[in-house]
Amino acid sequence: MPIENKTVIVIGGPTGSGKTTLAIQLAKHFNCSIISADARQVFRELKIGSAAPNEEELKLATHYFIGDRAVSQPFNAGMFEQEAINLLDNLFFQNNIQIVCGGSGLYISALLNGMDEMPEIPKEIRDSLNKRWKEEGLVDLRAELIAKDPSFASQADLDNPQRIIRALEIINATGQPYSSFRKKTVKERNFKTYYFATDVNREELYNNINKRTLKMMEQGWLAETEALQPYRHLNALQTVGYKELFQHLDGISSLDETIALIQQNTRRYAKRQVTWLKNQAPAIWINPANGLDEILKKID
Repeated sequence: MPIENKTVIVIGGPTGSGKTTLAIQLAKHFNCSIISADARQVFRELKIGSAAPNEEELKLATHYFIGDRAVSQPFNAGMFEQEAINLLDNLFFQNNIQIVCGGSGLYISALLNGMDEMPEIPKEIRDSLNKRWKEEGLVDLRAELIAKDPSFASQADLDNPQRIIRALEIINATGQPYSSFRKKTVKERNFKTYYFATDVNREELYNNINKRTLKMMEQGWLAETEALQPYRHLNALQTVGYKELFQHLDGISSLDETIALIQQNTRRYAKRQVTWLKNQAPAIWINPANGLDEILKKID
């Protein structure tokens, strides 16, 4: 199939901005599938806390990478790149338009552009950094990253221990800044891409996040988190929402305090997602309320 006949429509945007609804509208319009680019929705045990599409939404369009593996299974952006590329090759035989939807910017970038080659890391360096994080927390590791690679630190999520530890692994193993390995060499793909991002004003977005957090709690998010206690050390659970709920289960905070903290940290996360999209992604910002019409006009 010629490349000009293969098209991927990407729907990115901050959490709580209406990506799922818009992606389903597009999938129904084009009679195609949706590939989820979300680092947590891929795990079946994180259904509530990842705000994965519900059963009704899943019936409206075929979704991939939604609850299709156990949280104990490893999964990362590089694995997503390879699996999603192979999946697209098959899906294009059914329909030459496919949709990618999600808020994990690194996953989307891996799919569209490929991943940079990184050096092998000695096990003792990785183990040492993880031991420091577990015993001492994130403050010193964050300060070390800022001192050794201010360029990367200025754009990284400094609340994400995995991002910080990964960067320090490279720095400590090679003696070079992590940013020097991020060459962003773009791989050639056999499809063209339209990259859209859902644009919601801050007040509305934050209101959506606050309401959705309460709804997720009503759906049983606390019980879901309690069942995940044996896996709390895994990367997928070192994220906004689960971290705060684990602290509540440890008796550190009341439930009301925990909910307020989840709302606050989710709003901060959404702000970082917007910043990343504006700085790193060639996205066309659209209003999700009439997003379908806007996208069809752009594509035409």
